[in-house]
Amino acid sequence: MTSIQDSLALIKRGSDELLIESELVEKLKTGKPLRVKAGFDPTAPDLHLGHTVLLNKLRQFQELGHQVLFLIGDFTGMIGDPTGKSATRPPLTTEQVQENAKSYASQVFKILKPEQTEVVFNSTWLNELGAAGMLKLAASHTVARMLERDDFSKRYKNNQPIAIHEFLYPLLQGYDSVALKADVEIGGTDQKFNLLMGRELQKQAGQSQQCVLTMPLLEGLDGVNKMSKSLGNYIGVAEPANVIFSKIMSISDELMWRYIELLSFESLETIARWKQEIAAGQNPRNTKVRFAQEIVARFHNQDAAEEALRDFELRSKGGIPDDVPEVAISIEQDSISVPQLLKQAGLVASTSEAMRAIEQGGVKIDGEKVADKAHQLNRGSQFVAQVGKRKFARVTIN
Repeated sequence: MTSIQDSLALIKRGSDELLIESELVEKLKTGKPLRVKAGFDPTAPDLHLGHTVLLNKLRQFQELGHQVLFLIGDFTGMIGDPTGKSATRPPLTTEQVQENAKSYASQVFKILKPEQTEVVFNSTWLNELGAAGMLKLAASHTVARMLERDDFSKRYKNNQPIAIHEFLYPLLQGYDSVALKADVEIGGTDQKFNLLMGRELQKQAGQSQQCVLTMPLLEGLDGVNKMSKSLGNYIGVAEPANVIFSKIMSISDELMWRYIELLSFESLETIARWKQEIAAGQNPRNTKVRFAQEIVARFHNQDAAEEALRDFELRSKGGIPDDVPEVAISIEQDSISVPQLLKQAGLVASTSEAMRAIEQGGVKIDGEKVADKAHQLNRGSQFVAQVGKRKFARVTIN
């Protein structure tokens, strides 16, 4: 039982809930590699660190000798997962799903072991289900059961529309587990209803029921909302090394531990030692640097991690990095205000954002802080514009 207890400790690391632990112990006792499933709807082409919480857990299962079923929901992606949504999601086209799915493969194997990973598409079996099979599946659960889901219940009570096809989503996700004969399924805490649906459908099909492991949802850079591209609080795994590094360095010291617990491959003993060092007076920045380098090396390489650190330290000291993008802008007048220039150079989204940055002392021209929002820059001039610590552009005004 010692090895099984060690396995359980790793499996449960950072998790929210394991259902049902005694069943998982029985599965582990057989000594057979388990089939561990996690599904991803290809709704966007790039993954961010929030997605990698599940990928890291899958990798830990692989370290224990188990087989990962990386499920791309190309069929269900055309429905759109209604989890946590207050309105019906527009379905993706087949072309969008296929394009997004392609980019997944190049990203996930930076974490997963290819030899222990089976990439599967649920269109393989759901296309074959047909109308009769879909009706049989729909007959397995009642509308009242579906309305037990919190998001459906809220929309129903608020007289917000629920499309019939949205009720099919958890059924289809559950059927995936039947088709794959999954032993374990991993998902976010918001997926619990869908994950348990897999257990129910497997029971109806006469299969051994999968165990369910839910993982916390990773907060974004703001420390409040779930990491999301739409909210702009994300760290993309395909972003440049220096961007990943600087974004990680921008998180709060408190949030740093949450990220380390869910994303680092360092041992629990090492993380405990880091906490002791900080409690003894060491600067948390040192730990954040080590963690940022680990993440950058994972998605790029060690050389990129070292270069990202040098770049970050240079920016922190007010220096100008070597890889500043060059931007040429054209103006009709003889000069342009700094807020207008920053917007045209792509350093801010709007002039109001630029003015706020000036008020906060975050705008520099050739290293000199800009205090006057009405300051003009002349045609023919060249300089480096900076907003905050991370945004630079070598600007030429024509």
